[in-house]
This record gives sequence, C-alpha cells and structure tokens, in this order.
Amino acid sequence: MKILFPEISPFHCFFLETESNHQVYVEQSGNPTGMPVIFLHGGPCSGTKPDHRRFFNPAHYHIILLDQRGCGQSLPFGELENNTTQDLLRDMEHIRQQLHLEKWLLFGGSWGAALALLYAQLYPARVSGMILRGVFLARQTDMDWFLGNGVNRIYPQQWQALKNSVPPEFHENVAQGLYAAVFGENAAIAGQAALQWQAWSGLVALGNAYRPDPNPMHEQTLRQVQMELHYARHNYFIAENQILNNCDVLQAIPTIIIHGQNDLTCPLESSWSLHQALPKARFIVLPNAGHIARGEEMIAALVCATEEMLKIL
Repeated sequence: MKILFPEISPFHCFFLETESNHQVYVEQSGNPTGMPVIFLHGGPCSGTKPDHRRFFNPAHYHIILLDQRGCGQSLPFGELENNTTQDLLRDMEHIRQQLHLEKWLLFGGSWGAALALLYAQLYPARVSGMILRGVFLARQTDMDWFLGNGVNRIYPQQWQALKNSVPPEFHENVAQGLYAAVFGENAAIAGQAALQWQAWSGLVALGNAYRPDPNPMHEQTLRQVQMELHYARHNYFIAENQILNNCDVLQAIPTIIIHGQNDLTCPLESSWSLHQALPKARFIVLPNAGHIARGEEMIAALVCATEEMLKIL
C-alpha cells in the first residue's frame, strides 16, 4: 500500500503581490524541472501544511503550494476585502505565469477541488490534468445538506448545539444566523457561534475521530470561521450549478476523481454527478474513507493517483 513520501523542505518561497493589499504565500519544493503540480487546499479558510508536499514524488514533481488569500501564511490573515473566488483564480494564473509554467497538474480536495474545476474551466489550455478528492460543487443542495435538512439528522445533538449558538429568530435559517452572529458586535456571541461552527464542521468531517480543541476561543479561529461563512453567504461567488454546467471544456483533460463512501461533509453524490459530466474521468470510490485526506486508504489512493498521472502525462 502506498504511503506518503518522506518529508521535504521548500527550495523557494515567496509572496505573490496582488492588485490589492493581499500577499499570497507560495512555496516550491521537489524537482524544479519536474512535472508542475499545484496543491489547492480546502476551506476556504484553512491553508497548506508541510505534509501536503508528501503526496508527490519529489524526484519527479515540481510541487507548488499556496495559501489562498487570507489563509495560512498569506497576508493579511483573515482579510475578506478583495477575497472572492475570482480573485483566487486570478492569483493561480498569476503564479503560473510568474513561474513560467506552460501547464500544471491541479490537485485539490473539497473546496480545493471546486477551485481546480473552476480554474480548469477558465484556463483549460493551462491544465495538464486534475486529481480531485471529496469534490465540493458549491451548489445550494450542498449547503442545504450541511446546514439544512441533511447531515443534521445524523448528528442531532451537535446540530442543536449549533442552533442554540444563534438567536432564536434564526433557528429556521442557521446559515444566516451564523453569519449574523460571527460578524456581529457582541464578541461573546460571535465567539460561541464560531466555536460551535468548528465543532459541527469537525464532527461531520471526522465523525468519532473528532476531538474538540481544548484551547479557548482566539481571534484566528473567529477569522477563519468568518472567511468560510463569507464564501458560503455569497454562494462561493459562482452561479448555481456553474461547475457541472461548464464541464464540456474539460472533456480532454485527464482526470482522476477520488471520494470516500463515508464522506458526510461532501456526500458521494457530488463526485458521482461530476463523473456523469466527465465520463472519461477515472472514478474511484473508497469504501472505508471519509472526507479528509487522512487514513491509509485515502492516502494510498491519492499517492497512487499522483504516480499514475506521471505515466499519463
């Protein structure tokens, strides 16, 4: 069974200057003359981690990681102004141009998979292939599942705690209530709502493996939650069903779709629907895996996919 490659350090790091006050953290590792691949993290609110370099054989891949605007090491942290999907797509293209890459492989999970698909639809000639994990399509039905009538029926206790963190008038629209709470003037209410959102997200993503953060609420956590709700509130800055409706331009791009059968954050239907729109893509269902890129089954599948892409491309 495939495992992660050994730990490596970047050979170059820089900040991409933008037309705004955002500075986007970018790092390169592996082989500078190898197959270019860009890792697109989820969220949108998290950031990259050193282990994200390890999905790729450093002898054969030119590995590019970036922290999306306001995330990770990008500056200023948590900044929401000039922070939209379109801004992120432009940043990706500017990074490609600055690194003088003709094409690159896109590797993304969850929100990162959505971002990869949107970039490929905008710049299909610049994409050599895609590896997509736990696909998120940013449809209303996806948000309804997560914050409406869906996964709340599996974890009713934690759902009730999340509902109780917003004012009663928002109990029928928890997403709106969360947005009002975390952006409100009452710091105690904002903090409690942010903590309950993180607890809900963590439980849905990790299930029984979820362990609450024992540390008290801090400003960085609130900013992360604000960013995630900023994107959700604006429907991820795309039209309804935009990704599936524009898959015609992706048919010639080699694609591997990997999804855990037990994924409750982004149910398997998302990747299944994408596969119907991209019938030439390789579609892999992992019977024991969930949402995150952890666990032997998921890690092995992702590493196998990167090895397979070296042969295809």
